[in-house]
Amino acid sequence: MAAAAAAKVQEVRDVTRIERIGAHSHIRGLGLDDALEPRNVSQGMVGQLGARRAAGVVLEMIKEGKIAGRAVLIGGQPGTGKTAIAMGMAQALGTDTPFYGIAGSEVFSLEMSKTEALTQAFRKSIGVRIKEESEIIEGEVVEMQIDRPATGTGQKVGKLTLKTTEMETIYDLGAKMIESLTKEKVQAGDVITIDKASGKISKLGRSFTRAKDYDAMGPQTKFVQCPEGELQKRKEVVHTVTLHEIDVINSRQQGFLALFSGDTGEIKSEVREQINQKVAEWREEGKAEIVPGVLFIDEVHMLDIECFSYLNRALEHDMAPVLIMATNRGITKIRGTSYTSPHGIPIDLLDRLLIISTSPYTERDTKQILSIRCEEEDVEMSDDAMLALMKIGMETSLRYAIQLITCASLVCRKRKGTKVSVDDIKRVYSLFLDETRSSQYLKEYHQEFMFNEIKDESKPMEIAS
Repeated sequence: MAAAAAAKVQEVRDVTRIERIGAHSHIRGLGLDDALEPRNVSQGMVGQLGARRAAGVVLEMIKEGKIAGRAVLIGGQPGTGKTAIAMGMAQALGTDTPFYGIAGSEVFSLEMSKTEALTQAFRKSIGVRIKEESEIIEGEVVEMQIDRPATGTGQKVGKLTLKTTEMETIYDLGAKMIESLTKEKVQAGDVITIDKASGKISKLGRSFTRAKDYDAMGPQTKFVQCPEGELQKRKEVVHTVTLHEIDVINSRQQGFLALFSGDTGEIKSEVREQINQKVAEWREEGKAEIVPGVLFIDEVHMLDIECFSYLNRALEHDMAPVLIMATNRGITKIRGTSYTSPHGIPIDLLDRLLIISTSPYTERDTKQILSIRCEEEDVEMSDDAMLALMKIGMETSLRYAIQLITCASLVCRKRKGTKVSVDDIKRVYSLFLDETRSSQYLKEYHQEFMFNEIKDESKPMEIAS
C-alpha cells in the first residue's frame, strides 16, 4: 500500500507556466510622460527621443479616433528600434483598440490572393463596439430551497429569495435554473445577476453583511455591497468584435467555430458589402460604433506593386484603420517593377505617409538596452563584461550583441560561475561570427566554396564553346 502511494506521489509534477522571452518582450509602452515628452529610459524603451515623440502624437490621434485612414512609415537602419516603437504603441493602446501585425512577406505565403490577405488584415484591425440592452435581475440571495422528489426520480423544484436594499421577492425555480445555480455554487449571502433572456447566472461576490459568516476564506473571495433599487433592471452590455470576425461568422456554415479552426479561406465581396451595410445601419441607430485600430506591416518593402496599389485604394475607404509600416531599406527597387524609389515604396503612396525616422543608438543607449535585456533574460553580468558587450554592439550590431547575452550566460553556467565575465564574452565572440567577420572569412576562402562569384581579374574569362 505504501509503495503504491509513493508511486502516486512521483506521478504528480509541478505544472509551471512557461514564459517565452521574445525580442521585444521587455517593451511595456512608448515611455512618454503626460505632456507626450519621451523619458530617456522608460517602459523598456531607450533613446530614439524624436521618433518616440512623433509616435506619441500619432498615438493620441488614434485614441481620439481622428487619424483613421492615415498611414505612418517608420524608416531607419537595421537594429534602430522600428518594430520596438510599433510594439510600444500596441502596448500603450491597450486591449480596447484592435492591433494586428503582419510581416510583408506573409502576404505571399497564405493560401489566398495577396489582396484578400491584405483585406483580411485590414478588417482584423477594425473593431465594432456593439451595445445591447438586456433585462437582468440583480440581488442578494437570502435563501435558496431546493426540493428533491422523495422517490429520487422526477424534476427538482425550488424557491429562491432575492433582496435589494429596498425590496425582497421569492422566485420559483425550474430544473434548468436549479442546475445553473448549483453549477455556479450559489449560496445564501451571494450577490448574483440573472440575465432574463438567456438565464445566465453571474456571481458578483459575497455581501458585506455576511463577511463574518466564516472564519477563513480564500483569497479570491470578493465582497460587494447589497444592490440598491429594484430587483429587475435594464443593463447595457458592450461587446467588441472585429469586422473580420463578423465576416467569418457570416460566410461559413459552422459560424464562429471557423474562427477557431483557422480555415477562414477567401470571403466573398458580397458578404462584406452586406456586413458593411448592416454595421452602417447599427451606427445610425446608435447600436454600434466603429473603433479604428492599427494595422502594422513590418518589412513593408517586401510587398509588390500590386499590394501597394491596393493599399492606396484601401486607405481611402471610410472604414480604414491606421496603417503603420516599417522598413530598413534605402533607395531600392519596387518589387515587381524595374523602378527604384525611396524605401522601395511607390512615390504616390509615400506622398500619403507621415514618415518617422529612427537613428543609430549611441554608446550610452546601447549599454542601457543591453542591461535591460540582461534583466529580461535573468542574466547577471559584471561591469567589465557589459562594457565589452557594449563595444561589440557598437562595432558590429545591437542584435548580434543581444544574442550573445544568453550564449555567454550558458558558458558561464558551464564553468559553474554566477556572473558573466569578460572571458565568457570573449569565448562566445570567438565561437559565433558576426556579419562583418563572416564576410571577411568568405573573401579569404572564397575559392573553397561552391559557386563563388568573386572573379579573379588576372585570369582571362572562359568562353563556353
